Amino acid sequence: MSVKAGVWIDHRQAILVLVTDNGNESKKFSSGVESTERSTLNHSYTPTDFVAEDTLDRKAASHLKIFYDEVISGLQGSKSLLILGPGEAKGEFQKRLGSKKIQGLVVAVETSDKLTEGQLVSKVTQYFAKHPITKATSSR
Repeated sequence: MSVKAGVWIDHRQAILVLVTDNGNESKKFSSGVESTERSTLNHSYTPTDFVAEDTLDRKAASHLKIFYDEVISGLQGSKSLLILGPGEAKGEFQKRLGSKKIQGLVVAVETSDKLTEGQLVSKVTQYFAKHPITKATSSR
């Protein structure tokens, strides 16, 4: 049985769809990364209220690696993967996937706006019907 996967991902969430001969299964993952915006209304700041920007960036990057690893753990048994998303997260996820050196996983990347689970299932199914992947590809 061949398992094909599709994931729509951004920095806040991921939707993973596994397409098998027995049907489809979907899972949602939340990164837990929140915006670093702060309210400036009616607040008097002290010097300890601020954290260096590079410290915040390192913390967010570390948190995203954990998030990407959770999504990767959901790919167990997949032979082909279509990564979709609107921004940088899809490329970061692909790099993280490459660093894990998963054997036999063929990956394709496409830019996509936000998709519902139903739209994602449809897109993944149509993609693999039209593009049976035989070697690693990457398109943006």
